[in-house]
Amino acid sequence: MTAIAVTGHLNLTEPTVPLVRAELRRLLAGHGPGPLTGLSCLAPGADTLFAEEVLAAGGRLVAVLPSTRYRQSFAAGPRADLDRLLAAAAEVLVLPRPAPDDAAYQAANAELLRRADLVVAVWDGRPGNGRGGTADMVAAAGRAGVPVQVVWPAGAARAA
Repeated sequence: MTAIAVTGHLNLTEPTVPLVRAELRRLLAGHGPGPLTGLSCLAPGADTLFAEEVLAAGGRLVAVLPSTRYRQSFAAGPRADLDRLLAAAAEVLVLPRPAPDDAAYQAANAELLRRADLVVAVWDGRPGNGRGGTADMVAAAGRAGVPVQVVWPAGAARAA
């Protein structure tokens, strides 16, 4: 079984979404034969796209939620996506942290890394905004010896 975790930007531009989705689809199609498990925190943006593509590929989705109040931190649209993906997940792990803060995101990243054979990073390669973000997860994966595959197609951009 191949277990692939995702990390990535929340703020992808609208034209970037189909570019990233297509790259994720190609990447996941190349990780067969055999069962596929996708590990995601189901955040808006890259995490959601990855989870949708894992399910579309017939994979098993494992949701790792950073805190008990994670869902409340989402706006209405992303909350509906979160609920839909949680309902489709084969496993949901909610970390026992009260608030979705940097420490909770770092703990979620550690759980993803503990379970992953590979990390897919939907990442523009720029430094991060703090602990628990995409750049931090890529660095943590390197320290843990978990390979990272960066997905950032030509023409991709982050929203301001």
